[in-house]
Amino acid sequence: MHLVDIDDLTSAELHAVLDEADRLRAAHEAGEPNTPLPDRTLAMLFEKPSTRTRVSFETGMTQLGGHALFLGPDDIHLGQGEPLRDTARVLSRYADFLMARVFDHTDVVELAEFATVPVINGLSDAAHPCQTLGDLLTIRDQFGTLDVSVAWVGDGNNVCQSLVLGAAMTDLELTVATPQGYGIDDGVRKRAVGLDSPPEETTDPEAAVADADVVYTDVWVSMGQEDEREEKLRAFEGFQVTTDLLGDRQLMHCLPAHRGEEVTNAVMEGDHLAWDQAENRMHAQKGLLVWLAEQTAR
Repeated sequence: MHLVDIDDLTSAELHAVLDEADRLRAAHEAGEPNTPLPDRTLAMLFEKPSTRTRVSFETGMTQLGGHALFLGPDDIHLGQGEPLRDTARVLSRYADFLMARVFDHTDVVELAEFATVPVINGLSDAAHPCQTLGDLLTIRDQFGTLDVSVAWVGDGNNVCQSLVLGAAMTDLELTVATPQGYGIDDGVRKRAVGLDSPPEETTDPEAAVADADVVYTDVWVSMGQEDEREEKLRAFEGFQVTTDLLGDRQLMHCLPAHRGEEVTNAVMEGDHLAWDQAENRMHAQKGLLVWLAEQTAR
């Protein structure tokens, strides 16, 4: 069992992971001993750096009684000098889980194809399922349900695409507002249609947020897209989340935020859900790791 994208889970399995995350968080906050993964190792493969991904997985594994091993670009060169399939086979002999944060989504797909332990996509250019787990946990915490209206305002990027699928698997009502030419991938849209709940799509941010409980945004220029910066800043004029656009709605942002671009400094300094999202990455990933361990033990 792997998590290459969020719809590798069924709807029931997704809810089971969120429930496990809730249980583990409650035990941790109560100070109860809860280390269901003693002597287990998570190998973390990083092509792209990240504060939240590394710290949330590493701290989470420690809290679960296990160990996380960081393998950065200077420690391991994915697909260079050794085929990815061989890396997957070898690391499966050492570690109990593999997490990969990479540029090319096909690299995670290949790791999952040849690994004999669970592979988790910590981010790729096409998907960010762990972020979606944390997002859904945050929304459920805040509202007591996933029957909530969310407006995505910005780029139809990897975070957006996994959220589209996560919404289609739950009761979440999602509207995606992007500039023309920056919408979600056709393949992701078809998968959401196959789940019977595609998002509403528009190029009008104000229309998107009109009936929303939550406004969600992300950076316009992702890591590795620096050469597109000026073009994107022009294309995304009018898509900045300001205090006027946000109104009294809740704000979500997967961080890091480029203040002054996709969101204003005033909005980021307000009372919002981004910090809960960041914490919930750890709780959701703990729930995922324990759930995956249970599946592989059967």
